[in-house]
Amino acid sequence: MIAASVCALSLGTPYVPLHRLPGALGDGDGTLVGIVVTELRVPRLVLALVAGACLGAAGLVLQEALRNPLAVPEMLGVSSGAALGVAAPLVLAVSLPAFVQPLMAIGGAALGGGLTLLAAGLGRSPSAVLLTGAAVAAALQAALLVLMVMADQLDLQLIYRYLLGSLSARTWDDVTGLWPWLLVAVPALVLCAPVLSVLRLGDEDAEALGVRAQRARLAALAIAVVLIAPVTAVCGPVAWVGFLAPHLARWFNPGAAAVRWLPWSAAWGAVVVAVADVPARLALAPVETPVGAWTALLGVPAGVALLRSGKRRPTARRRPGIAAAGSSPEGAQAALAGRAEEEADTGTPECVPRNDQGSAKASVSRGAPTEAEEAR
Repeated sequence: MIAASVCALSLGTPYVPLHRLPGALGDGDGTLVGIVVTELRVPRLVLALVAGACLGAAGLVLQEALRNPLAVPEMLGVSSGAALGVAAPLVLAVSLPAFVQPLMAIGGAALGGGLTLLAAGLGRSPSAVLLTGAAVAAALQAALLVLMVMADQLDLQLIYRYLLGSLSARTWDDVTGLWPWLLVAVPALVLCAPVLSVLRLGDEDAEALGVRAQRARLAALAIAVVLIAPVTAVCGPVAWVGFLAPHLARWFNPGAAAVRWLPWSAAWGAVVVAVADVPARLALAPVETPVGAWTALLGVPAGVALLRSGKRRPTARRRPGIAAAGSSPEGAQAALAGRAEEEADTGTPECVPRNDQGSAKASVSRGAPTEAEEAR
């Protein structure tokens, strides 16, 4: 993050050497270099870090709530809905104040997420939510294509650059517009983090522990919407940050849980966007490329590599049993034989014997064997 920040502030036209950065930051409006650094590069860097952190945290929330490492905002209709809410007034020539744009993005994101949940039965099945979300996202992208056909040449260029995600020409006004939404999303995210670890156990186990899985999943999606929509309103849908950042957090700390992964996922999301913005601004200078193109170009191969090489989280060691042996009679007999050998070695029964009706016997003697036990 430090290296990306230094490159973002130093490189470009004009070039600012490292030893002159503190002076440029202190000059402010005094010199041309100070104006470029403080009014153009610093807000762009801050926006990249904040947007990446929001997208990384939202990606982890969605993946943990749906118990699927492929659950990303782009596949649940959230990002497409937010982009549709921002692009529609532009194409239809509806004049809106600047502070209304985040509301339109939140409305579109809520529309996409709501359609996904309604079509998937209000989140009863995580796999159904993910598959239905992909279909809803495709439908919203088709609506965006219709709007692009209706747009004139100037609006078409703006929409195309916006849909790829861009940090070009962003100022301090764009940064300050995100803080009210973050003040709402961050406390809710902190309260939601412990519940995510419970949802990983499955709906039945979560219900047994007192967590209503369906409501928790709805709350998680609502928090993801509040994190994604304001960023999408300002920067556009920056692709695949919500996919790559959680996998980086898991890969570097595979034995942790959602509570510890959450801040690291936000940090890695900030790093990914800040690093991708450097070539987006400088690779084809003086022409700027959208940062979303670079996050997708670099993020998808890196995410696939992390999925293939990442370590699984450690699980509790299970003793051999019928459930672990499979559903075949041979597997069950092998499991029973293994348990009998364990009991013969340790002298203590591994499990309570059951009668023909499947009910456990009242007690098992752990002292000297009785006559009935010797006969058996």
